[in-house]
Amino acid sequence: MAWKPGQLYRHEFLDGDVVAMACAEDRHVTVSMNVAFALRQHLSGSPCRTFMSDMRLHVAAANSYFYPDVLVTCSPLDLASSIVKTEPKLIVEVLSPSTAAFDRGLKFSQYRRLASLEEYLLIDLDSRSADSYRKGADGLWVLHLFARGEQVTLASVALELSAAQLFAEVPEVPEI
Repeated sequence: MAWKPGQLYRHEFLDGDVVAMACAEDRHVTVSMNVAFALRQHLSGSPCRTFMSDMRLHVAAANSYFYPDVLVTCSPLDLASSIVKTEPKLIVEVLSPSTAAFDRGLKFSQYRRLASLEEYLLIDLDSRSADSYRKGADGLWVLHLFARGEQVTLASVALELSAAQLFAEVPEVPEI
C-alpha cells in the first residue's frame, strides 16, 4: 500500500497481486454518478453514507483492496475512517466488456466474504439491465433480475430507481 500513492493509475490488490484498472467511458461514469446521487439523496439524514469509485474498500478475509463504483456503508467504524471502508451494506458495479466477467466472478466471490454486505448490484450498460444479488436471512445469495426499462429495487437501502433515473443522460448505443 505504500507503493500506491505515487502511481498515476488506480490499481486493485488481490491477495498480493496488483491489478491495473482500465479507464472508464463516460456512460460508465454517468450511471455510477446517477446511482450515487440517488443513494446520497435518499440516505440524507441517516447514519449511512454513499461513496464513489475513488473510495478504497478493504476485504480483509481475502487480503484484497478494491475500488467499487459505488458503495454504501452505515458502519460507525467506516465513518471514522477517511481513507478505507471495510463494512459496506451495498456495493454497485457498472459493467464494461473488459471487467464484466471479473465483476461477476472473482470480485463477487471476494465481496461475499464481507459479513456486512447485504446486496451487490451489477448494471449492464449495453443491455440497460441490472442484476441484484441479495443475501437472505439464511446467508444464501439470491439473484434478482431487472430487464431493460424495469425499475431497480435496492432492498438493502429501501430505494427504487426507475430506468430513467439510472440511465439519465446516457445515450443509447446503436445495435450492430
